[in-house]
Amino acid sequence: MDDAELSNEEMILAFLAEGGDDYVSGAALSDKLGLSRTAVWKHVEQLRKMGYRIEAQSARGYRLQEVPDRLTALEVGPLLATRDLGRTLHHYESLESTNAKAFELAHEGGSHGEVIVTEHQTKGKGRRGRTWVSPPGKALTMSVILRPEIAPSRAPELTLVAAVALAETLRDSGVEATIKWPNDVQIGGLKVAGILTELSADVERVHFIVLGVGVNLNVDVAEFPPEIAEIATSVSAARKSPVHRALFAAALLAKLEQWLDTWTEEGFEPVRSAWRALASTLGQEVLVRSEQRELRGVAEDIDSTGALLLRVGERIERVLSGDVEQVRTRKS
Repeated sequence: MDDAELSNEEMILAFLAEGGDDYVSGAALSDKLGLSRTAVWKHVEQLRKMGYRIEAQSARGYRLQEVPDRLTALEVGPLLATRDLGRTLHHYESLESTNAKAFELAHEGGSHGEVIVTEHQTKGKGRRGRTWVSPPGKALTMSVILRPEIAPSRAPELTLVAAVALAETLRDSGVEATIKWPNDVQIGGLKVAGILTELSADVERVHFIVLGVGVNLNVDVAEFPPEIAEIATSVSAARKSPVHRALFAAALLAKLEQWLDTWTEEGFEPVRSAWRALASTLGQEVLVRSEQRELRGVAEDIDSTGALLLRVGERIERVLSGDVEQVRTRKS
């Protein structure tokens, strides 16, 4: 939603959803909302334009017949199995960046677990300032405000926490997802999702962390721009069937909360173990490019902080950030 208050359309949807298969009279909606019957009808018409199938019968009222594939609190909320994540959900038809909006809300006092989601992200950003393409109504583009009580040095661990949660959710949805260090999730070597973690902190503590996730769910491969067409895919393309976006969002938030709880209670080691099992990078010869240097070697492991351990000749290089390109598959 565009702010913390429910719009009239959302309130009408909530009343109709509560009514189930029964009709809700126009008079009842008018009384509950403090609106005229004509105003209620206009809001119903607006909902119909948004894709909601609402039946109307004289003397009986309105009945909700079908909900479109959208990501509002009305669609996602009933599917949630979380304690905190997503319990406050800010939905927007269009945003330049969910991470930027999450930062704004966090600075204004947004709570741990608040989620910002949009149907269309127009200026999404990936690592190192790259653009994240997000066709309207076909992807999951969301950001979560987190307020962990950790030192800033531990913040990078959250990218790997999110990668494990995302890869497991994708596998639960029927695709063989793997993780490419540090923040890409792939299907068959093609990128299907990315993670962008940003934080506000001082020297001693983290004020908040914004965890951004972009997943190509129902994007047609023909919609990818030429520069990424050969390296990207979508879940629907991989499994040959569309994805219910609200269900996927709820499942991802549940999995993410489970892993955040594990990370908080047991530390990084369980995450590290799960990450290794899902990784496509380890054991491969890779080229790592960063702003400072370029390294070629074998990705051997990640250390206790999530840094990549790269064997270059006889030495081990500890890589904190960079773009990884697989050179070839190593045969055992």
